[in-house]
Amino acid sequence: MVSENRDLVSAWPRTPLARYPLYLGAVVMAVACGNTSSGSGSGGSSGLGGMANAGGVAPIGGTGAGGPGMGGTIANGGLGAGGSATGGATSGGAPAGGSSAGGAPAGGASSGGSSAGGSSAGGSATGGASSGGAPAGGSSAGGAPAGGSSAGGAPAGGASAGGASAGGDTGAIKSTGCSKTSTLTFGTVPGESGSSVGTGDGGYVQIQSSGETRGFAMRLPDNYDNTHPYWLIFGFHWNGGNSKEVDTGGSNGYISAHFGLQMLSNNGAIFVAPDGINAGWQNSGGRDLQFVDDMVQLIEENYCVDTSHLFANGFSYGGGMTYELACARANVFRGAAIYEGAQLSGCDGGNDPIALWQMVGLEDTICGMNLATPIRDRFVENNGCTPQNPPQPPQAPPYLSPGGHICTDYQGCSAGHPLRWCVHQSGHGNAIVDGTGDLYNTCATPPNSCSDSCPCSWVPEDVWSFFQSLDN
Repeated sequence: MVSENRDLVSAWPRTPLARYPLYLGAVVMAVACGNTSSGSGSGGSSGLGGMANAGGVAPIGGTGAGGPGMGGTIANGGLGAGGSATGGATSGGAPAGGSSAGGAPAGGASSGGSSAGGSSAGGSATGGASSGGAPAGGSSAGGAPAGGSSAGGAPAGGASAGGASAGGDTGAIKSTGCSKTSTLTFGTVPGESGSSVGTGDGGYVQIQSSGETRGFAMRLPDNYDNTHPYWLIFGFHWNGGNSKEVDTGGSNGYISAHFGLQMLSNNGAIFVAPDGINAGWQNSGGRDLQFVDDMVQLIEENYCVDTSHLFANGFSYGGGMTYELACARANVFRGAAIYEGAQLSGCDGGNDPIALWQMVGLEDTICGMNLATPIRDRFVENNGCTPQNPPQPPQAPPYLSPGGHICTDYQGCSAGHPLRWCVHQSGHGNAIVDGTGDLYNTCATPPNSCSDSCPCSWVPEDVWSFFQSLDN
């Protein structure tokens, strides 16, 4: 069975502004499930190589057959007649620039002491109570309540902004860096200056990986304590993006930094925003997978990390890289969140369970339903979830009432491996606003602000609540 969580906009009541912190509004973005031609998005900014607008920029390899159809339905996990785009993936399924699916070796856990974080109980029991005994209503990362819960353990309402910090001694597995003084040297994140800088201590770290110099932005928790184990959260940028955009939140600033999760953590976790080579995640020969292994090892050796709570999240091409980690490093990462992703960076291994949150839009012609459902179906099987067709999604665009999104929490999943599948009626973006064509939270971009008359996205809070539900 599945349980569903609906958020419709016909007469949706507003909660306080703090409950709608958001991401990258009107940020210059490039997206890839295949290359896109340059175009302006519904938020108004043009992409470096093409930000998809609400109508979608068709990937090379074919335009959608009329685009997503009006009233398209989910059938057997896919978009029904009139719904899926024909030829929407690039030739061979990989973007130009060339990731090869399955080309990288499976490999193992990083040598930095990461434990199997994916198998701990918690967050999967029907009715919202985690199998670790937390009451329905959701356990928070630092012990504070996290708001309402949906079936499957992922709280539907989530923690309010500035809620519990991530990390703690209870159930934590400490890295070798605990009680040590870091030897890392931070530089300036490329492109950051003036008021456009990341929040908190940290900066840019360079590392040798696979014979190349690679780099990542890193932010430490407030008042970092080297005896306290912290969650470690990786955020992977889209095609044409970079560490600066993830680290700063782009035009939206702090409210959208690290896909909105940094603020929701109350600056209570270690956040990492790596840079892909040529602004993408090609993973040729396992290069990017090795890069992640090397970052994990370096950070765990220098800082106090709760190795049972590593998380990955990413948008578009970054969602593809997150999928690769869910496949190949399920014994390292506790959970993953994929915003409009596809198999772009491979799926090495791909047989182990991991807690997964995934989002796809009915009008996404870049990484559409036909590319998203195979990811979901793989982890329905891996996680031992009961395979069921999801409920009928919201009405397809245009964005009429009722609009919104439907999130489905699969039932029967193995302990600690919930699967939450969210379908919305918009296009290719990482911060969808219900009932509109807004893909990137334009209401979070100054001088705008989130309000009843200028609503913001539900996405970051839902993801943060899902991660919190996995606390041991």
